[in-house]
Amino acid sequence: MAASVDAEDKELILRCKKGDIEAFRGLFEKYQGRNYAVAYGIIRNREDALEVSQEAFIKAYRSIKSFRGRSSFGTWLFRITTNKAIDFLRRNKKHKNLEIKDLNSIASNEITEHKLLDHRRDPGETLADKELGKEIERALDKLPPKQRAVIILREVEGLSYEEISKTLGCPRGTVMSRLHGARIKLRELLQGHLEEGDEVL
Repeated sequence: MAASVDAEDKELILRCKKGDIEAFRGLFEKYQGRNYAVAYGIIRNREDALEVSQEAFIKAYRSIKSFRGRSSFGTWLFRITTNKAIDFLRRNKKHKNLEIKDLNSIASNEITEHKLLDHRRDPGETLADKELGKEIERALDKLPPKQRAVIILREVEGLSYEEISKTLGCPRGTVMSRLHGARIKLRELLQGHLEEGDEVL
């Protein structure tokens, strides 16, 4: 079952629909970090991701009256952001990536380079962990945008298959297929960088 709108969001959304800008500011502050993470995870460029994330919030504000609450506000927002991010990549196929860095300290949300790793390993930030994190970042860069999007939504944002289906506007089976393909591709790209027992995704 898809996530429903929580009570706090519901109240803010009702106020937004009545033209309360401060209410939307509350939604912005709550979701800006995660929303930026989604945009950056797909685009892989900090400045462009920030711009796309801001455009998504603007569209969400202008379209708030059409929000019916069939999914959580976050799922609805991430769908807008994901579509804008993929459209951006289509328009800018030669866009230039900034230096690869991890996703630490995005607004108030801390997303570590180990987020995509099985946490059976020691959580300490060893040199080996950092190097593996960099390799994962490089591997993500090589995934097609749609596979990258499903990986970010599932493994970083923790969305369910149903939520991802709504976010990407595609059937659950397509989500599972893309996720399976992305995981296989990542494992292939990371061959030689994983120790025995390590699992990615």
